[in-house]
Amino acid sequence: MSIEMDGTIRQNLRMREPMSATAFASGIDSPPPTASQALLSPAFGRRFVIFADTEEEFDWDRPLRREAVSTTAIASLPKATRRLNNRGVVPTYLLDYPVVDQERSAATVRQMVEDGSCTFGAHLHPWVNPPYDEIVSGLNSFAGNLPIALEREKLCILTERIAETMGGRALVYRAGRYGVGPNTAALLLELGYHMDVSVRALFDYSKQGGPDFAQHPITPYWLTAALLEVPLTAGFIGRLRRWPGLSGMRLLRGPMAACGMLGRVPLTPEGTPLCEALTLIRHLLDADVRLFSLSFHTPSVEPGHTPYVRDQADLKLFWAWWDGVLDLFARENVLPAGPADILAAAR
Repeated sequence: MSIEMDGTIRQNLRMREPMSATAFASGIDSPPPTASQALLSPAFGRRFVIFADTEEEFDWDRPLRREAVSTTAIASLPKATRRLNNRGVVPTYLLDYPVVDQERSAATVRQMVEDGSCTFGAHLHPWVNPPYDEIVSGLNSFAGNLPIALEREKLCILTERIAETMGGRALVYRAGRYGVGPNTAALLLELGYHMDVSVRALFDYSKQGGPDFAQHPITPYWLTAALLEVPLTAGFIGRLRRWPGLSGMRLLRGPMAACGMLGRVPLTPEGTPLCEALTLIRHLLDADVRLFSLSFHTPSVEPGHTPYVRDQADLKLFWAWWDGVLDLFARENVLPAGPADILAAAR
């Protein structure tokens, strides 16, 4: 099953819906106007959501290869999912093509979906997603850099393969490497998506040929009246975090972080120390942030597939991070949510 939305939500989204590309003042890769902020229903309270990039294993230190499509780590995902379920969390697994195209990994995820252990969305790694018409390169690894016809065809094939294997359509999308472009939002609407979660707020990938999200907000906003953006949550910690303009001075971030004066912190167990994540969450709660979007890569649930979990000691730290964050959320009455909850609360 895909993310379920009741008839009222679907009707409201249809009423909002200008379905042509001309509805877009800018792409997902551009900062949104202030007026596009999504207002969440007061009844929504304070919530958190977990999106996981559910993908093949590859060597993060080497150039990308079309041949790297192994999905063996998916076998460890049900155990990891049960651990989250035991904390009341139903994660959303964003599925890329190798995961849904290989029978064993697709069946594993499908069983969890049928059990209600997770929901699912789509995740596009263009270098391992047909058609294979582009040269494999760093620039082309950001799907938003591809010609619109090729980005559309890859996204269509992924969307249909997910529907075939999961028994329902994906309504949530994240571009691999956060690689959205000027055409991505229009293509998502064309294919029936209602939520994008590709924006990694406060991060800039332009030197690699990707999008620049340095000026994007961390709160949800409407890309169009029918397509909601839910950015990954990040923020600044340190003694200088409240100083106007300092967070935008990118050349100074390294020295200031080294001195403990200003550090940028994304909410992920991959590369973010637990103490920094907890500090950021407390700051954001004080600032009345009501939705926290957390993320990880599913190969990290098994040692040896990502730089973040090389061995059993790293895996222990990975789960200690989740335990610490979920304990803080529980103490502060920040409840788990899924994409359907967020869409229902946004207006």
